[in-house]
Amino acid sequence: MIRVNNKWEIEWQPGMTIRDLLVACKFTHHYVAVSVNGRLVPAEEYDTWLVADRDEVQVIHIIAGG
Repeated sequence: MIRVNNKWEIEWQPGMTIRDLLVACKFTHHYVAVSVNGRLVPAEEYDTWLVADRDEVQVIHIIAGG
């Protein structure tokens, strides 16, 4: 299981990437920041960064205000 935002537990799958996890959680916002076990993941690595079973993932929507 992967814990997301201290709320959801997502079933881990072999070969699962950050992008796969975002799709599984139905995150649709174009701009998000993702950290895995406290380490910030660059957006250009979402398609290749493999998520491990029992990882703690935080996803934050980036919203501009003014």
